[in-house]
Formats: sequence, C-alpha cells, structure tokens
Amino acid sequence: MATKPVKAEGKVRLRRAAVPGLAALAATGTLMVLTAQGVLGVQFAISGMPFEVTASSLEGDGFQQYGGLDQTAPGSPNLQDENGQQVVFVSVIRNATVKDLCQSVNLVGTNLVIKAGGGAKAVHATNLVLDSDSLTGDEADFTNINIAQDASTLTQVPGLAGPLGVFGQQADHVTITNVKQHNWASTAATFSLPNLSMGFSDTGCGE
Repeated sequence: MATKPVKAEGKVRLRRAAVPGLAALAATGTLMVLTAQGVLGVQFAISGMPFEVTASSLEGDGFQQYGGLDQTAPGSPNLQDENGQQVVFVSVIRNATVKDLCQSVNLVGTNLVIKAGGGAKAVHATNLVLDSDSLTGDEADFTNINIAQDASTLTQVPGLAGPLGVFGQQADHVTITNVKQHNWASTAATFSLPNLSMGFSDTGCGE
C-alpha cells in the first residue's frame, strides 16, 4: 500500500538523535537490487576513504534526503569486503550555511584537516550534496517536513531528486546544532570557505 507524504506545519524538533527517518535504510536490500538493475548511479567513483565533518551549526533552505549507494573505482583496494559499495543516505540542501566547519580525513598516521567559517563569516554552499552513513546533532529543527515521500518526487532542490521507489523526505528549512557527520562523498554547485586553513594534524575533527 502506498505511503502518503506527511505534511507537518510548523517545526519538528529532534534532540540528541540522528536526522530522522531512513530507517528505510532497512531499504538497504532494495537499494542493492536497484543498483544491480542499473537504476541507481553516483556522480563519481568514491575513493572509499571516509571523512569526518563537524560544525557548530548547519542551516539550510530547501532540504531533501534519501537512500543511495556509492561505488569505488574498478580495482580500488578500498571497501573490498563490500564489493566496492557503500550504503549511504544522501542529504541535499539548496542553500546551506555552516558555522565552524571542520573536515578531516585519516591518511594512516596523520590527518588532513580543513577548517573554515569561524568567527563572523560562515561557510556557504549551494546545491550541497552529502553522502553519509552517520549524521548526529544536539538538536534538529525542520519546517514543513514530509516523511516517507517517494524520492523521485522531491522538489526542494530542483534537478536533484532521488530514485523512483526509494524512501525520501524533504523540508522547507532545516537547522542542526553541533553537527557530526561520517561522510563518503560531497558535491556542491558553489562552495565559499572564508578563513580557510588546511594542514596536517595528529588528531581529526571531533577527536
């Protein structure tokens, strides 16, 4: 039986919890089948090396989320036990503002750390797409959220809807505080990084 989108007027708040839904990543089996049939695709082959992202806040106008499956390049030494595949949930934000951004990747023995958006100037991105397997925050506020909408019918970010038949959700606006993400890929149409710093460190973001 088809599930109707749920329209919630006002705000939905979630404290100390992962961003909602995507228990439909129990739709993982469905995603595997869709990929085998060539229904799902990724924009590029991922390295198979995850990276950590933290921020004091992430705020966005136009939010979408749905399940997906990333793929490494043929012959990659990473994710071999998973046949080069990583199940993710894809978060898409039309206009995103990020404060106190920290991104780090473990390069075996050291961490490459990028920081930006500290002080008065925040990081700004348009059509930001994040492929994650973990996303938590102290509090998440959503305005006019639809949960369990078919991903192919998402409209908050034109041109970036998900696959047909996959669990999706969308909201007019999202705010998440004390964000922690474990990501596998990220893209953006534009990405502005004020007060940028980049270097190596013994510790990564959030450690």
